[in-house]
Amino acid sequence: MTTPHSQPAKKQSRDQRPQNILSIQSWVAYGHVGNAAAVFPLQRLGFEVWAIQTVQFSNHTGYGAWTGKVFPPEDIAELIDGIEARGALPECDGVLSGYMGSAGTVEAVVNAVGRVRAANPQALYCCDPVMGDFGRGVFVNPELPDHIAAQAIPAADIVVPNHFELELLTGRKVATLDDALAAAGELRSRLREGGPRTVVVTSLTREDAPEDSIETLAVSDSGTWICRTPLLPLDPPRNGTGDAIAALFYGQYLRTGDVAQALSLSMSALYALLERTHRAGTREIQLIAVQDELVQPGQVFEAQQVMTGAR
Repeated sequence: MTTPHSQPAKKQSRDQRPQNILSIQSWVAYGHVGNAAAVFPLQRLGFEVWAIQTVQFSNHTGYGAWTGKVFPPEDIAELIDGIEARGALPECDGVLSGYMGSAGTVEAVVNAVGRVRAANPQALYCCDPVMGDFGRGVFVNPELPDHIAAQAIPAADIVVPNHFELELLTGRKVATLDDALAAAGELRSRLREGGPRTVVVTSLTREDAPEDSIETLAVSDSGTWICRTPLLPLDPPRNGTGDAIAALFYGQYLRTGDVAQALSLSMSALYALLERTHRAGTREIQLIAVQDELVQPGQVFEAQQVMTGAR
């Protein structure tokens, strides 16, 4: 699985501090979506997570009813002010964003990324462009995809769209592997220069894939890989899986510096999570029940190299 472009894993001695991630996403009191799906996996992988909530709801909106509130974009800047006042921003190793909800929140997130990078130029920004999915369509404010495309994508080092969001961001129909590679390559060209410029396409279902499988595609400067797992009969699809895989991939990439290894480990952990959720027959993903497999999956699905170099 190691490639010529692999970097050594960032081993932490007893005296080294954990890496710190600023995660700006939604929050639910019941269940696991947004930060409630991302913070715990990152903590199990050894990261300190500074969580900022864009909304706080009783439960995810897939139930059709919920309580809670949306926080104004100004809250994000105010919380960053407080973190900065502690002198902590130079120790922020990366920013992860998920559901943003409004154009103002997109701007606030991108501004937060800029403030982190001003304090630590090595910090990486991973954007999960939460906008929609097949079956549900676009489930955010109609103007949000344009703002994410115009502001968040050019600031990102890593972007983790699902199949539907890849099509939405590029205006391309993705039916085959070649379609997916072309769309991912186009999206990569919009990412911030100087970073790893990695596109990770989750929930990829293409016409030329083996039956009863689901894939995640990763495209980067160091190469292109696909990781394939069995397709579990989860109906309805479970909310929070996209938030979890974005966090798992990002965390594993920060740990290893290796796209293929990060893809294999994160997809293997996600499959363990979905398999346990399927067996439990619950609407909520079973993060706590599989916490050990988030770190060391019992069944490992290898990442297969598709091509060498960027497309």
